[in-house]
Amino acid sequence: MSRELKFTVPEEYGGRKLLHFLRGSAKLSTKLIRRLKTLEDGIMLNGERARTVDPIRSGDVISVNIPEDEAQTEAVEYPLDIVYEDEDILVINKAPSIAMHPTHNHQGDTVANAVAWHLKSTGRQSVFRAVGRLDKGTSGLIVCALNPYSASRLTGNFKKEYLAVVNGILSGRGEINAPIIRPDPNKTLRACGEGGEPALTRWEAVRSGGGMTLVRVKPETGRTHQIRVHFSHIGHKLVGDVMYGDSRADIGHQLLHCAKMSFDHPVTGEAMTFCAEPPEEMQKIIAEISENQEVY
Repeated sequence: MSRELKFTVPEEYGGRKLLHFLRGSAKLSTKLIRRLKTLEDGIMLNGERARTVDPIRSGDVISVNIPEDEAQTEAVEYPLDIVYEDEDILVINKAPSIAMHPTHNHQGDTVANAVAWHLKSTGRQSVFRAVGRLDKGTSGLIVCALNPYSASRLTGNFKKEYLAVVNGILSGRGEINAPIIRPDPNKTLRACGEGGEPALTRWEAVRSGGGMTLVRVKPETGRTHQIRVHFSHIGHKLVGDVMYGDSRADIGHQLLHCAKMSFDHPVTGEAMTFCAEPPEEMQKIIAEISENQEVY
């Protein structure tokens, strides 16, 4: 199924070229416009096929018809915790055990495979476009854009809040402002170091006890492994984080969960906020820190 989007030309674009409106007010990417130009009904002006050089008037109705993607990921049945879904986006509460994309170590047991199956079962298909990925071992909210327009509108335009359990006692709030490097280009391991990509993480201690602290984390940048690297850098490694040196056999993954996500809907502009509770094994550790209480 293709996705039709309709726009009404505002007064300030009257007398200008259609291309100016598409790139400006409608916020279509150059790549998407190029693709639409090749389609018979890709770009329509008041019901007629239009060229991007055509002049437009205030009140004109512009329609763009985004064709359905050709699926590029194998559809494999795998359980998904779907939080929200419409024609443009799919919000999922990801389990820590599942990877995002197929790799040589993960074939068929990824979010991409599961999303492909879910869409296929409802008569749709889409390239897998996860806007803001989560590491394997990290749980919580992710949003998948179901067409290229939604992807371009969402990229860089959402906020995330994480819950993490770290070793040691922290109190109050603070920030970690340290660039992140990749010491070995053949390995995914990151570290803090001079000359790296700027990275800023803000945190607030929720409660502590038993040699651990539950922190609420707001990354201001989106570097690979940012939260894990930053807390390791200040001597408070995430509990259960195998890669950065705090393996726990009873957990098997870092206790890091994307608990809250906020963004404006890419098509309607509606402000949207979603929350998701941590997985059971993380909730048990949180309960060990002190008496259980509402985090959100």
